[in-house]
Amino acid sequence: MNKTLIAAAVTLAATTLSTQAMARDTINIVGSSTVFPFSTAVAETFGRAGNFKTPKVESTGTGGGMKLFCGGVGVDHPDITNASRAMKASEFEACQEAGVKEITEVKIGYDGIAIANSKTAGAWDLTLKDIYLALAKDVPDGKGGFMANPYQTWKDVNADLPEVKIEVLGPPPTSGTRDAFVELAMEGGCDSIPEIKELKKTDKDKHKAVCHGIREDGAYIEAGENDNLIVQKLVANPGALGIFGYSFLDQNADKVQGARIAGVEPTYDSISDGSYPVSRSIYFYVKKAHVGTIPGIEEFVTEFTSDKAWGPEGYLADKGLIALPDDERAAAAEAAQSLKPMDKPAK
Repeated sequence: MNKTLIAAAVTLAATTLSTQAMARDTINIVGSSTVFPFSTAVAETFGRAGNFKTPKVESTGTGGGMKLFCGGVGVDHPDITNASRAMKASEFEACQEAGVKEITEVKIGYDGIAIANSKTAGAWDLTLKDIYLALAKDVPDGKGGFMANPYQTWKDVNADLPEVKIEVLGPPPTSGTRDAFVELAMEGGCDSIPEIKELKKTDKDKHKAVCHGIREDGAYIEAGENDNLIVQKLVANPGALGIFGYSFLDQNADKVQGARIAGVEPTYDSISDGSYPVSRSIYFYVKKAHVGTIPGIEEFVTEFTSDKAWGPEGYLADKGLIALPDDERAAAAEAAQSLKPMDKPAK
């Protein structure tokens, strides 16, 4: 299809959205499994107010949500997508090409990525280097090169760790949690090894492949986008570890415990002040073309960005959300409620 036909199709979708709106009077939200419980809580509170229908919230993973959101304009496409990382430049460009021109980015708070295990087992204390060596597809061979990861137990990785089989349940590649874990934990551990850190200066592609590659031999088990399922599996298998957002650790504190990483426990305060090394910002994105056509989008955004919801004492704090600092939260609320369009991400 040539560019003229694509432009015509985009224009047609935009102009017919209003007439199609009767086919959908409920806000559709997709995206991150980490943001899902927060978005669901706001949707339920919003629906109970009685002015609009309760929004439909689906957990598709951050990457899957971005694909759906950037698929186009019209009632067949979602209005909002949740994300446990910032939108990538490539995703922004895909949106633009599909006619999704004005997008509002809303940073809603912070979340830590917990590495947890069953409370019936002992607590773990790991370094980023331990995590990298346990889960990397390829590791240094001691001769200046790399080899397929040979480590079978945590004791193989670090003599101070227990002789327990490496078995880690975690999110798939479509997950924003996986993206953030790779960047913060895997790359952080990778760069703690001097020869790999030096590689970044001479061969960035090789450095990324070595630091971001996760083993595929069964030590790392993709557990889908359902973090609750990971919690259930940890309870059933006390020897395993699991990777998910702090909010799920907080909500399941009677069943699982978070490992210390670099000596720091995953807590509200350690994530908020940045001392916990595996923490990230979380977001949602709004399709401005749907505002005023799909009823309630502006009002939903206002509810989500109200202090009674996302403030330090708001109802989302009870779900594990770590609030933005007061000044940053006030600025984010103003930008969100005015539906300020975002700029193209730097990368």
